[in-house]
Amino acid sequence: MNHSVQITVNGESSQHDVEPRMLLCHLLRDSMGLTGTNIGCDTSQCGSCTVMLDGKAVKSCTVLAVQADGCEVTTIEGLAGGDGLHPMQQAFWDNHGLQCGFCTPGMIITAVEILNRKPDASEGEIRHGLEGNICRCTGYENIVKSVVAAGSRASD
Repeated sequence: MNHSVQITVNGESSQHDVEPRMLLCHLLRDSMGLTGTNIGCDTSQCGSCTVMLDGKAVKSCTVLAVQADGCEVTTIEGLAGGDGLHPMQQAFWDNHGLQCGFCTPGMIITAVEILNRKPDASEGEIRHGLEGNICRCTGYENIVKSVVAAGSRASD
């Protein structure tokens, strides 16, 4: 039996009938066409499916769509708003914080939450905060450099 889910994604409210076992990542990708939320492992190990759920970074492969009923979700597509890039997206671009790009949406969403919690996070705190996200290209140095740069811009 399907359940009705009311969800606000990237500022737009919508209603969906979902199976109780449907994961949030599948609702976003398959039902809503938001393919920036990548699915890398289905076991919550890689972090490529990370989205903001009511302002908190979560791995969307660990959240049932029915659990997001009444919630606000921000995906990589909705992070910037307007025509320009979000400062974190711009920092990743400027500092070569992406290689193949598969992990990038999850890294960026997680990095935004890190700086939302602690705008002056140290490099060590950033590394610790990103531990749940895997970059298979091993671009960690430039990813951390990007987050540090975004934090520096925010404090200017």
